[in-house]
Amino acid sequence: MNTPSILVIDDEPNNFDVIEAFLDAEDYMLYYVADGNDAINQLDLMEPDLILLDVMMPNIDGIEVCHLIKNIPQWKSVPIIMVTSLSSKQDLARCLEAGADDFISKPVNGLELRARVRSMLRIKQQYDRIKTLSNLQENTIDFLQNNLDGLCGNLASTLPHELNTPLNGVVSVIELLIKEYPNMDTEEFRRFLFMAQESAHRLARLTQRFLRYAQLEILASNSKIETNSNRTISTEILIELIEEPVKRRAKQANRLDDLNFEIANAQTVDISINVRDFLCIIDELTDNAFKFSQPATPITVRTQLNEGIFHILIIDRGRGMTEEQIAKVSAFMQFERKYYEHLGVGLGLRLVQRIARIYGGNLSIFSIYNRGTTVHLELPIA
Repeated sequence: MNTPSILVIDDEPNNFDVIEAFLDAEDYMLYYVADGNDAINQLDLMEPDLILLDVMMPNIDGIEVCHLIKNIPQWKSVPIIMVTSLSSKQDLARCLEAGADDFISKPVNGLELRARVRSMLRIKQQYDRIKTLSNLQENTIDFLQNNLDGLCGNLASTLPHELNTPLNGVVSVIELLIKEYPNMDTEEFRRFLFMAQESAHRLARLTQRFLRYAQLEILASNSKIETNSNRTISTEILIELIEEPVKRRAKQANRLDDLNFEIANAQTVDISINVRDFLCIIDELTDNAFKFSQPATPITVRTQLNEGIFHILIIDRGRGMTEEQIAKVSAFMQFERKYYEHLGVGLGLRLVQRIARIYGGNLSIFSIYNRGTTVHLELPIA
């Protein structure tokens, strides 16, 4: 916390000397100004947390100074303690009407002064905390609103298509089978069933991705993200977990010959991540690599352990992304759908980013447009 600053406004320097002596043992920054107008003009420079203001001053009295300060929005919340020899209820009422927060009578008593200063500074600190929280809340609401607007726009334009495509695949095949199965041989019947199964799997995977992402976003918005720090996997197991889903993706794309593994020999250490989230990351990243690169171009999966960080790099020689596209990686953001028939809703990278952050990791994307992309995942040692 910063040292509280106190501005003393009094035309008598001796009065300031008394106040300074009484507050000498406290950790305060004291400023002194002899004239009310000068004090108002220097508020931005001194930025006081509390003002001790003498009532009886020439040129402009303390009540008028108090009124002027309290009418400046920036300084309205700063407590003002009136230092006065006045005792009539009418005079005190005038001080209150001007915006004064407290009084202390002359001659000033050291014990009373310190108590009132502490009290007013506590009030100011509480106000500042509330103001900070209020600003944070406003900024958060603005951020969520802006992201929600973009999310809704992208979601509205992409989600119907992404859900309808596999759903129509299932429905149309079933309708065809019902209508034509008496005329089909076994092999043809099985082929159509596999088509329906593929569409159903695609629909299930898309639904699971949406649900997982929504779960992570809800947890993040409520500050309840669980790091699962007690769930660790050794790097030896992680490497084994990488190969199977990557080979499965390559086989689905008929590109096993394009696949290269560069697995570095490293000591076995533990990484804080659970199996489900790790497999989700590998599946999403390799799916993108095969989807957005042409057959007969290499896909390289590289791992290494360096300075307490487990690195996974997935490198393709596909179409790549522009710097602007990388900067806009977010949920449901699509890029150049005309080039990628099955681009999807763009949720994969955002999902991977969120999971990586949960475990203290990081996802970086390096890409040269029309030449390829390297996705770099970093996971810290437990």
